[in-house]
Amino acid sequence: MISEQLIKDLTNTHLDGTDRFVVSIAVRSDNRIRIFIDSDSHVLIEHCIELSKYIESQLDRDTEDFELNVSSSGLDQPYKLSRQYIKNIGREISVLLKDNSKIIGTLVTADKDGFSIKETTKIKKTITETTHSFLYSEIKETKEIIKI
Repeated sequence: MISEQLIKDLTNTHLDGTDRFVVSIAVRSDNRIRIFIDSDSHVLIEHCIELSKYIESQLDRDTEDFELNVSSSGLDQPYKLSRQYIKNIGREISVLLKDNSKIIGTLVTADKDGFSIKETTKIKKTITETTHSFLYSEIKETKEIIKI
């Protein structure tokens, strides 16, 4: 079986010196490898293709067969790293807490320990803004609100 650490090392070597970073890597027992990457700016399909080709060039299919899928961490994917929160300051997000309560607001601050959102509520003609601060350990899932 191909080790997750090997894939992580290869991925980090390839991404070194870019603004792209690993969000998650999973290697199943049948050697199905799934890599999600993100960037401080943007991830192009070309970035995923380059990484895929690089990893494939470093592995020997004659020794061990594998399936490789490299994707960007899309809008439908939950945030997993503080770096994703930092890069998305100013965006509207949905925060699901571990107690299953949900708060929607604009991401206003983020650092290595946690983040804050500004929730805006309107009752009749009165608009109220409330800032909520969270530690990452309190969060079950955070996703960006996709507006069409």
